[in-house]
Amino acid sequence: MNALDSKCGIARSLGVLSDSWSFLLLREAFFGKRTFAQFRDSLGIASDVLSTRLNTLVEHGVLENGPYQEQGQRTRDAYELTLAGNELKLVLVAMQQWGDANVPGGSGVSMRPVTGVGQGRVRAAFVDSNGENVPQEDVDFVRLNDADAERASEAN
Repeated sequence: MNALDSKCGIARSLGVLSDSWSFLLLREAFFGKRTFAQFRDSLGIASDVLSTRLNTLVEHGVLENGPYQEQGQRTRDAYELTLAGNELKLVLVAMQQWGDANVPGGSGVSMRPVTGVGQGRVRAAFVDSNGENVPQEDVDFVRLNDADAERASEAN
């Protein structure tokens, strides 16, 4: 079964964001990288792998591409995060928090999520329907059958 055909949102997400390069490309896009060369140079990724990953992210609406041209150069594609791509910011912040807390640090690029205005640090958190923070130990996963899933999506 194709992950994109799954009822599970986690499986469908992994169908699009299927490898570590996808997440690193998103990180670089959040850092302001826009062009093939910028992504390649910042990540040291092979051109064929980069082309495949960018095409997949565009195909699934995470990035969109449009033309740009530097003076004296041919027209090339620039990549911008879509609304769906920007929504992945929360996922990257959660991954960063988990990595900082559970995986010993090494060298290389790091990120710190901050507010745009005051540069205050922010974090990902569980929030209930009333806007209150919920401790992670109070959050459970429940398995839904088709009828339950349909009712849950109608309630949202």
